[in-house]
Amino acid sequence: MTRWVPPLGLRFSLPLLLLLLAAAVIAPVHAYGKLKVGFYRQSCPDAEAIVRRIVTMAVEDDLTVTAPLLRLHFHDCFVRGCDGSVLLNSTKNNIAERDAKPNLTLDAFNVIDAIKEKLEEKCPGTVSCADILAVAARDAVSLATKVVTKGEWSEGGSLYEVETGRRDGRVSSAKEAAEELPDSFDEIQKLIKRFKSKGLGLKDLVVLSGAHALGNSHCPSLEKRLRNFTAEDDMDPTLDKAYAATLKQQCTSPDDNVTEVQMVPGRSTTFDSTYYRLVKENKGLFHSDEALLSNGATKMLVYGYMSSEKRFLKDFGVSMVNMGRADVLAGSEGEIRRTCAVLN
Repeated sequence: MTRWVPPLGLRFSLPLLLLLLAAAVIAPVHAYGKLKVGFYRQSCPDAEAIVRRIVTMAVEDDLTVTAPLLRLHFHDCFVRGCDGSVLLNSTKNNIAERDAKPNLTLDAFNVIDAIKEKLEEKCPGTVSCADILAVAARDAVSLATKVVTKGEWSEGGSLYEVETGRRDGRVSSAKEAAEELPDSFDEIQKLIKRFKSKGLGLKDLVVLSGAHALGNSHCPSLEKRLRNFTAEDDMDPTLDKAYAATLKQQCTSPDDNVTEVQMVPGRSTTFDSTYYRLVKENKGLFHSDEALLSNGATKMLVYGYMSSEKRFLKDFGVSMVNMGRADVLAGSEGEIRRTCAVLN
Protein backbone atom coordinates (compact mmCIF):
# COMPACT_ATOMS: atom_id res chain seq x y z
CA MET A 1 0.00 0.00 0.00
CA THR A 2 1.32 3.42 -0.93
CA ARG A 3 1.36 5.91 1.90
CA TRP A 4 -0.35 9.22 1.01
CA VAL A 5 1.90 12.22 1.41
CA PRO A 6 0.28 15.64 1.50
CA PRO A 7 1.41 18.16 -1.13
CA LEU A 8 4.15 20.52 -0.04
CA GLY A 9 1.69 23.38 0.55
CA LEU A 10 -0.38 21.23 2.93
CA ARG A 11 2.39 19.74 5.06
CA PHE A 12 2.24 20.76 8.74
CA SER A 13 4.23 19.66 11.71
CA LEU A 14 2.07 18.05 14.40
CA PRO A 15 2.50 20.97 16.84
CA LEU A 16 1.57 23.46 14.12
CA LEU A 17 -1.47 21.42 13.10
CA LEU A 18 -2.68 21.25 16.71
CA LEU A 19 -2.16 25.00 17.04
CA LEU A 20 -4.23 25.68 13.92
CA LEU A 21 -7.02 23.39 15.13
CA ALA A 22 -7.06 25.13 18.51
CA ALA A 23 -7.26 28.53 16.82
CA ALA A 24 -10.23 27.35 14.79
CA VAL A 25 -12.02 26.22 17.94
CA ILE A 26 -11.51 29.45 19.84
CA ALA A 27 -12.07 31.82 16.90
CA PRO A 28 -14.50 34.55 17.98
CA VAL A 29 -18.13 34.22 16.94
CA HIS A 30 -19.87 37.50 16.24
CA ALA A 31 -22.90 37.96 18.46
CA TYR A 32 -25.04 38.96 15.48
CA GLY A 33 -24.76 35.35 14.35
CA LYS A 34 -27.13 34.52 17.22
CA LEU A 35 -29.80 36.88 15.93
CA LYS A 36 -32.61 35.44 13.85
CA VAL A 37 -36.04 36.27 12.52
CA GLY A 38 -38.65 34.96 14.95
CA PHE A 39 -36.34 34.66 17.95
CA TYR A 40 -39.32 34.98 20.33
CA ARG A 41 -41.55 32.55 18.44
CA GLN A 42 -41.51 30.07 21.33
CA SER A 43 -40.71 32.26 24.35
CA CYS A 44 -43.12 35.10 23.57
CA PRO A 45 -45.17 34.37 20.42
CA ASP A 46 -47.11 37.64 20.51
CA ALA A 47 -44.06 39.87 21.01
CA GLU A 48 -43.94 41.45 17.56
CA ALA A 49 -47.74 41.70 17.36
CA ILE A 50 -47.76 43.64 20.64
CA VAL A 51 -45.10 46.03 19.35
CA ARG A 52 -47.00 46.53 16.10
CA ARG A 53 -50.29 47.19 17.89
CA ILE A 54 -48.88 49.87 20.17
CA VAL A 55 -46.86 51.54 17.40
CA THR A 56 -49.99 51.59 15.22
CA MET A 57 -51.99 53.22 18.01
CA ALA A 58 -49.24 55.83 18.47
CA VAL A 59 -49.16 56.61 14.73
CA GLU A 60 -52.94 56.89 14.58
CA ASP A 61 -52.74 59.40 17.41
CA ASP A 62 -49.80 61.34 15.92
CA LEU A 63 -48.43 60.75 12.39
CA THR A 64 -45.16 62.45 13.28
CA VAL A 65 -44.17 59.72 15.78
CA THR A 66 -42.75 57.51 13.01
CA ALA A 67 -39.55 59.54 12.63
CA PRO A 68 -38.67 59.61 16.36
CA LEU A 69 -39.12 55.82 16.62
CA LEU A 70 -36.86 55.26 13.63
CA ARG A 71 -34.33 57.77 14.98
CA LEU A 72 -34.18 56.08 18.40
CA HIS A 73 -32.99 52.84 16.78
CA PHE A 74 -30.36 54.69 14.71
CA HIS A 75 -29.00 56.58 17.69
CA ASP A 76 -28.92 53.39 19.75
CA CYS A 77 -26.96 51.39 17.18
CA PHE A 78 -24.29 54.03 16.55
CA VAL A 79 -23.18 54.12 20.19
CA ARG A 80 -22.03 50.79 21.68
CA GLY A 81 -24.11 49.01 19.07
CA CYS A 82 -27.80 48.07 19.18
CA ASP A 83 -28.05 47.40 22.90
CA GLY A 84 -30.83 49.69 24.14
CA SER A 85 -28.32 51.96 25.90
CA VAL A 86 -29.91 55.10 24.45
CA LEU A 87 -32.96 54.43 26.64
CA LEU A 88 -31.15 54.51 29.99
CA ASN A 89 -31.66 57.45 32.34
CA SER A 90 -28.73 59.39 33.72
CA THR A 91 -27.79 58.85 37.35
CA LYS A 92 -25.95 61.02 39.85
CA ASN A 93 -22.75 59.20 38.87
CA ASN A 94 -23.25 59.01 35.11
CA ILE A 95 -24.57 61.19 32.28
CA ALA A 96 -26.27 58.78 29.88
CA GLU A 97 -26.54 58.85 26.08
CA ARG A 98 -30.02 60.34 26.04
CA ASP A 99 -28.66 63.49 27.73
CA ALA A 100 -25.88 64.00 25.18
CA LYS A 101 -26.33 67.13 23.04
CA PRO A 102 -27.10 65.20 19.80
CA ASN A 103 -29.84 63.27 21.65
CA LEU A 104 -31.64 66.10 23.40
CA THR A 105 -34.27 66.19 20.64
CA LEU A 106 -34.95 62.44 20.73
CA ASP A 107 -38.59 61.59 21.34
CA ALA A 108 -41.08 58.70 21.56
CA PHE A 109 -39.55 57.20 24.70
CA ASN A 110 -43.10 56.92 26.02
CA VAL A 111 -44.05 54.60 23.15
CA ILE A 112 -41.13 52.28 23.93
CA ASP A 113 -42.07 52.34 27.62
CA ALA A 114 -45.67 51.41 26.79
CA ILE A 115 -44.50 48.50 24.66
CA LYS A 116 -42.14 47.26 27.37
CA GLU A 117 -44.83 47.45 30.04
CA LYS A 118 -47.21 45.35 27.95
CA LEU A 119 -44.50 42.81 27.09
CA GLU A 120 -43.52 42.45 30.74
CA GLU A 121 -47.15 41.65 31.56
CA LYS A 122 -47.29 39.06 28.80
CA CYS A 123 -43.77 37.58 28.92
CA PRO A 124 -41.80 38.79 31.97
CA GLY A 125 -38.03 39.18 31.53
CA THR A 126 -38.06 37.90 27.94
CA VAL A 127 -37.98 40.63 25.30
CA SER A 128 -35.08 43.09 25.36
CA CYS A 129 -35.44 46.83 25.03
CA ALA A 130 -32.89 46.69 22.20
CA ASP A 131 -35.18 44.38 20.24
CA ILE A 132 -38.19 46.58 20.98
CA LEU A 133 -36.33 49.50 19.39
CA ALA A 134 -35.50 47.46 16.29
CA VAL A 135 -39.04 46.13 15.79
CA ALA A 136 -40.71 49.48 16.59
CA ALA A 137 -38.47 51.23 14.03
CA ARG A 138 -39.43 48.68 11.37
CA ASP A 139 -43.12 49.07 12.16
CA ALA A 140 -42.93 52.86 12.23
CA VAL A 141 -41.30 53.13 8.82
CA SER A 142 -43.63 50.46 7.40
CA LEU A 143 -46.67 52.44 8.53
CA ALA A 144 -45.26 55.53 6.82
CA THR A 145 -44.66 53.74 3.50
CA LYS A 146 -47.70 53.88 1.22
CA VAL A 147 -46.90 50.80 -0.87
CA VAL A 148 -46.70 48.83 2.38
CA THR A 149 -49.92 50.14 3.93
CA LYS A 150 -51.75 49.59 0.64
CA GLY A 151 -50.75 45.93 0.72
CA GLU A 152 -48.58 46.22 -2.39
CA TRP A 153 -45.37 45.23 -0.63
CA SER A 154 -45.95 42.24 1.63
CA GLU A 155 -48.83 40.30 3.11
CA GLY A 156 -47.56 41.01 6.62
CA GLY A 157 -47.57 44.76 6.05
CA SER A 158 -43.87 45.15 6.85
CA LEU A 159 -41.12 46.69 4.76
CA TYR A 160 -38.62 44.05 5.95
CA GLU A 161 -38.19 41.31 8.55
CA VAL A 162 -36.33 42.05 11.76
CA GLU A 163 -33.73 39.78 13.29
CA THR A 164 -34.16 39.57 17.06
CA GLY A 165 -32.28 38.09 20.00
CA ARG A 166 -30.39 41.17 21.19
CA ARG A 167 -29.65 41.73 24.87
CA ASP A 168 -29.58 45.05 26.71
CA GLY A 169 -26.32 46.77 27.59
CA ARG A 170 -25.43 48.05 31.05
CA VAL A 171 -23.36 51.07 30.01
CA SER A 172 -24.57 54.39 28.60
CA SER A 173 -22.27 57.37 28.09
CA ALA A 174 -23.16 60.88 26.90
CA LYS A 175 -19.49 61.43 26.05
CA GLU A 176 -19.46 58.43 23.72
CA ALA A 177 -22.68 59.56 22.08
CA ALA A 178 -21.26 63.02 21.40
CA GLU A 179 -18.16 61.48 19.81
CA GLU A 180 -19.70 58.66 17.79
CA LEU A 181 -23.05 59.84 16.43
CA PRO A 182 -23.01 61.15 12.84
CA ASP A 183 -23.25 64.94 12.73
CA SER A 184 -25.39 67.02 10.37
CA PHE A 185 -22.25 68.93 9.31
CA ASP A 186 -20.11 65.84 8.59
CA GLU A 187 -18.20 65.69 5.30
CA ILE A 188 -18.30 62.51 3.22
CA GLN A 189 -15.03 61.02 4.50
CA LYS A 190 -16.13 61.46 8.11
CA LEU A 191 -19.47 59.82 7.31
CA ILE A 192 -17.77 56.91 5.57
CA LYS A 193 -15.48 56.41 8.58
CA ARG A 194 -18.36 56.51 11.07
CA PHE A 195 -20.41 53.98 9.12
CA LYS A 196 -17.42 51.72 8.53
CA SER A 197 -16.87 51.57 12.29
CA LYS A 198 -20.28 49.89 12.52
CA GLY A 199 -19.58 47.44 9.73
CA LEU A 200 -21.54 49.48 7.20
CA GLY A 201 -20.42 50.37 3.67
CA LEU A 202 -21.06 53.15 1.17
CA LYS A 203 -24.35 51.64 0.05
CA ASP A 204 -25.59 51.43 3.64
CA LEU A 205 -24.57 55.07 4.17
CA VAL A 206 -26.62 56.30 1.22
CA VAL A 207 -29.59 54.03 1.89
CA LEU A 208 -29.82 54.82 5.59
CA SER A 209 -29.48 58.54 4.87
CA GLY A 210 -32.85 58.04 3.17
CA ALA A 211 -34.36 57.88 6.66
CA HIS A 212 -34.24 61.68 6.40
CA ALA A 213 -37.38 61.34 4.29
CA LEU A 214 -39.24 61.28 7.60
CA GLY A 215 -39.60 63.87 10.31
CA ASN A 216 -38.40 67.32 11.23
CA SER A 217 -35.23 68.96 12.45
CA HIS A 218 -34.45 71.98 14.59
CA CYS A 219 -32.72 75.18 13.56
CA PRO A 220 -29.36 74.58 15.34
CA SER A 221 -28.80 71.53 13.11
CA LEU A 222 -28.65 73.74 10.01
CA GLU A 223 -27.80 77.17 11.37
CA LYS A 224 -24.19 77.05 10.20
CA ARG A 225 -25.37 76.42 6.62
CA LEU A 226 -27.39 79.64 6.67
CA ARG A 227 -25.06 82.16 8.31
CA ASN A 228 -21.28 82.57 8.67
CA PHE A 229 -20.52 79.26 6.92
CA THR A 230 -16.92 80.25 6.16
CA ALA A 231 -14.90 83.46 5.95
CA GLU A 232 -15.65 83.52 2.20
CA ASP A 233 -19.25 82.30 2.18
CA ASP A 234 -22.04 83.44 4.45
CA MET A 235 -24.18 80.48 3.34
CA ASP A 236 -23.19 76.93 2.47
CA PRO A 237 -22.56 77.15 -1.31
CA THR A 238 -23.85 73.58 -1.76
CA LEU A 239 -27.31 74.68 -0.58
CA ASP A 240 -29.84 75.90 -3.16
CA LYS A 241 -30.09 79.68 -2.70
CA ALA A 242 -33.87 79.91 -2.90
CA TYR A 243 -34.25 77.05 -0.42
CA ALA A 244 -31.70 78.71 1.88
CA ALA A 245 -33.73 81.92 1.82
CA THR A 246 -36.84 80.00 2.84
CA LEU A 247 -34.97 78.31 5.68
CA LYS A 248 -33.65 81.68 6.88
CA GLN A 249 -37.22 82.93 7.18
CA GLN A 250 -38.07 79.90 9.32
CA CYS A 251 -34.92 79.95 11.44
CA THR A 252 -34.42 83.56 12.49
CA SER A 253 -32.29 82.82 15.54
CA PRO A 254 -29.27 80.49 15.89
CA ASP A 255 -30.51 79.47 19.34
CA ASP A 256 -34.03 78.54 18.23
CA ASN A 257 -34.65 75.05 19.60
CA VAL A 258 -38.42 75.30 19.22
CA THR A 259 -39.03 75.85 15.51
CA GLU A 260 -39.22 72.59 13.54
CA VAL A 261 -38.22 72.36 9.88
CA GLN A 262 -39.54 69.51 7.75
CA MET A 263 -36.85 67.24 6.33
CA VAL A 264 -38.89 66.86 3.13
CA PRO A 265 -41.22 69.85 2.81
CA GLY A 266 -44.85 68.77 2.58
CA ARG A 267 -44.06 65.05 2.91
CA SER A 268 -42.43 64.68 6.31
CA THR A 269 -44.74 61.84 7.39
CA THR A 270 -44.42 59.80 4.18
CA PHE A 271 -41.51 57.42 3.64
CA ASP A 272 -40.42 57.30 0.00
CA SER A 273 -37.50 58.24 -2.26
CA THR A 274 -38.34 61.96 -2.60
CA TYR A 275 -35.38 62.74 -0.33
CA TYR A 276 -32.92 61.76 -3.08
CA ARG A 277 -34.44 64.18 -5.58
CA LEU A 278 -34.01 66.97 -3.04
CA VAL A 279 -30.37 66.00 -2.47
CA LYS A 280 -29.74 66.11 -6.22
CA GLU A 281 -31.34 69.57 -6.37
CA ASN A 282 -29.10 70.79 -3.51
CA LYS A 283 -32.10 70.96 -1.19
CA GLY A 284 -31.02 68.40 1.37
CA LEU A 285 -31.58 69.95 4.77
CA PHE A 286 -28.22 68.92 6.26
CA HIS A 287 -24.71 69.46 4.97
CA SER A 288 -24.25 65.71 5.47
CA ASP A 289 -27.05 65.15 2.94
CA GLU A 290 -25.29 67.22 0.28
CA ALA A 291 -22.04 65.46 1.15
CA LEU A 292 -23.42 62.35 -0.59
CA LEU A 293 -22.88 64.17 -3.91
CA SER A 294 -19.16 64.74 -3.24
CA ASN A 295 -18.16 61.10 -3.78
CA GLY A 296 -18.58 59.37 -7.13
CA ALA A 297 -19.96 56.12 -5.72
CA THR A 298 -22.39 57.70 -3.28
CA LYS A 299 -23.55 60.20 -5.91
CA MET A 300 -24.34 57.36 -8.30
CA LEU A 301 -26.40 55.67 -5.60
CA VAL A 302 -28.32 58.90 -4.91
CA TYR A 303 -29.25 59.13 -8.60
CA GLY A 304 -30.18 55.45 -8.69
CA TYR A 305 -32.54 55.63 -5.73
CA MET A 306 -34.05 58.84 -7.05
CA SER A 307 -35.17 56.98 -10.17
CA SER A 308 -36.21 53.69 -8.52
CA GLU A 309 -38.24 53.83 -5.33
CA LYS A 310 -38.75 50.05 -5.36
CA ARG A 311 -35.01 49.51 -5.31
CA PHE A 312 -34.59 52.02 -2.50
CA LEU A 313 -37.25 50.41 -0.29
CA LYS A 314 -35.78 46.95 -0.84
CA ASP A 315 -32.24 48.09 -0.08
CA PHE A 316 -33.39 50.10 2.93
CA GLY A 317 -34.65 46.91 4.56
CA VAL A 318 -31.33 45.18 3.88
CA SER A 319 -29.32 48.06 5.34
CA MET A 320 -31.54 48.28 8.41
CA VAL A 321 -30.85 44.61 9.09
CA ASN A 322 -27.13 45.27 8.58
CA MET A 323 -27.20 48.18 11.02
CA GLY A 324 -29.23 46.14 13.49
CA ARG A 325 -26.32 43.70 13.80
CA ALA A 326 -23.85 46.35 14.95
CA ASP A 327 -21.97 45.28 18.09
CA VAL A 328 -25.00 43.49 19.52
CA LEU A 329 -25.03 41.58 22.79
CA ALA A 330 -26.50 38.09 22.70
CA GLY A 331 -26.62 34.82 24.58
CA SER A 332 -25.61 35.44 28.20
CA GLU A 333 -24.21 38.94 27.57
CA GLY A 334 -25.88 42.00 29.02
CA GLU A 335 -29.35 41.63 30.51
CA ILE A 336 -33.06 41.81 29.71
CA ARG A 337 -34.19 44.99 31.43
CA ARG A 338 -37.51 44.98 33.23
CA THR A 339 -37.75 48.74 32.68
CA CYS A 340 -35.98 50.20 29.67
CA ALA A 341 -34.83 53.38 31.42
CA VAL A 342 -33.03 51.73 34.36
CA LEU A 343 -30.72 48.79 34.94
CA ASN A 344 -32.09 45.73 36.71
